[in-house]
Amino acid sequence: MFLKGCDELNNLKLLRMQRGLSQQKLADILHVSQQSVYKYENGIANPDIDTLKNIADFFDTSIDYIVGYTDFPHKLEPMIKMPLNQEETSLIKKYQQLPPERRSLIHSIIESYFDNPNNKK
Repeated sequence: MFLKGCDELNNLKLLRMQRGLSQQKLADILHVSQQSVYKYENGIANPDIDTLKNIADFFDTSIDYIVGYTDFPHKLEPMIKMPLNQEETSLIKKYQQLPPERRSLIHSIIESYFDNPNNKK
C-alpha cells in the first residue's frame, strides 16, 4: 500500500454522498469496479496514483483532502510569488479579513479606476 499510515480514503465516501452518487455511479465515472470504490472507502485497498488523481479531479479537491491529511476540501490554487513591501502585506491581510460583499466593493473600485481612460498612464 502506498498510502502509508492511511487506512482508508477518509473523505471519499463523504464527497460521494454529498454529490448523491452511488458507489456504482462513481465507479462508472472513474472506470473502476463498484467493489473497488467499496474497498477504497473501507480501507481494504488503495487506488493507484492515477485513480487517486482522477478522484481528486472529479471532486475538484486535493489528494490530501481525500486521504484525510487536511480538512481543507478545496484544491490549492497556484501562487505567484511577488515581493511585497510592509504596506502591501498589511493591505492584503486586511483584505483577506473582509467579508465577500466588501471584497466585491474593493474589486469594483479597482476595476472602475482602470476602466477610466484618464487614469491610464
